[in-house]
Amino acid sequence: MGWIKEKVIELTKKYDTRDPFELASCLNVFVFEWDFHEEINGVYKYDKRNKYIYINSNLNINNKLFTCAHELGHVVLHPRANTPFMRKNTLLSVDKIEKEANRFAVELLVPDEALYDYQDSNLSIHEICEQYSVPKELACIKNFNN
Repeated sequence: MGWIKEKVIELTKKYDTRDPFELASCLNVFVFEWDFHEEINGVYKYDKRNKYIYINSNLNINNKLFTCAHELGHVVLHPRANTPFMRKNTLLSVDKIEKEANRFAVELLVPDEALYDYQDSNLSIHEICEQYSVPKELACIKNFNN
């Protein structure tokens, strides 16, 4: 099991939720919606021991959920690294911290149990992930443990 998945499991057990907004509140992270340009989904900012997540208010609810989970990944995995913005094209970023934040978001939003629930269906991993607010382009990074 990967270290990022272990962090997600530890966090979700401790706070008994997979909701990134609830987890942010539990971790004393301030979450705001902001009217960003359409290419900017979200921002994580660390300032004087305070942590802030800004989410584009123009996103649909599924994209807001994923963006919050992604930015929460930065909070947990890279707490002192400001991430200036998450653009739409960073979903497939080669930047290490963006890849890690994406993996965190996918593991948070799509628990292994969800895949068990759909094992007898005709749904692909891409379709299952979309039902959990994960962009289909990122379904391939789900780390599934049997």
